[in-house]
Amino acid sequence: MAKDGPDWDGLLKWSIAHSDGTRPPRALSEEDRKWFMEAMQSQSVDVVKRMKEITLVMQTPEQVLEAQGVTSADIEDMLEELQEHVESIDMANDLHSIGGLVPLLGYLKNSHAGIRAKAAEVITTIVQNNPRSQQLVMEANGFEALLSNFTSDPDITVRTKALGAISSLIRHNKPGIAAFRLANGYAALRDALGSENVRFQRKALNLVHYLLHENSSDCNVVSELGFPRIMMHLASSDDAGLREGALRGLLELAQDKTGGASDGLGGEDEKLKQVLQERIKDISLMSPDDLGAVREERHLVDSLWNACYKEPSSLREEGLLVLPGDDVPPPDVASKHFEPPLRAWTANQAPDTENKEATPLLLGFNPPTA
Repeated sequence: MAKDGPDWDGLLKWSIAHSDGTRPPRALSEEDRKWFMEAMQSQSVDVVKRMKEITLVMQTPEQVLEAQGVTSADIEDMLEELQEHVESIDMANDLHSIGGLVPLLGYLKNSHAGIRAKAAEVITTIVQNNPRSQQLVMEANGFEALLSNFTSDPDITVRTKALGAISSLIRHNKPGIAAFRLANGYAALRDALGSENVRFQRKALNLVHYLLHENSSDCNVVSELGFPRIMMHLASSDDAGLREGALRGLLELAQDKTGGASDGLGGEDEKLKQVLQERIKDISLMSPDDLGAVREERHLVDSLWNACYKEPSSLREEGLLVLPGDDVPPPDVASKHFEPPLRAWTANQAPDTENKEATPLLLGFNPPTA
């Protein structure tokens, strides 16, 4: 089997020989360059071939797969592999051209909750920071399928994953945001905030904040739907992430000037003041370590108080807003040990203006063992 895959041992030895640091770099011979490019090209072709194989499985009816002994766990593992491949923007866009996008969207309606959830995860990866794939998913009615899972799936994990996919699909995507509004998406977000699942609530708050930040005219809609009172309740949550998310949303509403100075909060100013006073009291009783952990919350509380009451909060007077060491960046313990995600790495590469054919990326499986 090892002979069928890329020459991993050869690549390793070649890389060590050319970058061991013991001698200055030398120009590659034409033979070395040809060998290296063929090795990389063979691996890239393997990825495309594998994506086509996965597409064929996704196109096969569920009952046929079950008759052949394929389990739902096998499908989830296959989707996990596909997600790794589509980390590359080029591969994500190619999935549609090889016929894989539509059957992937079909998995959102699969009878197994694990497959529905995993399909949404793969879609999230495909559309994230990828306008072309966002457009392709919208054209293939992927938004409608995701919205259905978000609003009505009986499994909370499926609902959460679908919401994450919707967030990535409509981010910096005006047609997507318009479709979300028309589909009564804000009402669905309100229902999500009323759930008992913290992760689901966090994702909903993050999307609310993004939408309000990008479209301040939506503040009136959100206020009319009763979001201020819900977010005030969540601002007193035991979960720090929920508190921060709720405070961010309230700050957007408080800073809204499209409907008047106080309309954004729906006439809940007194209730908000009580909530903020309680948060200030709790913060003032925290230990130094706990204060450091709620740095973002401290600043949100002060900003919200200032936006509503035109004066600094008592956190500033008590010296609890900016603590010693707050401005010191944390030590960099990761950059020397971890490579950036593939998509971020790809995005930072300078375009090759001289050569039209881009060098293929080395993707795929780990080297086969003997």
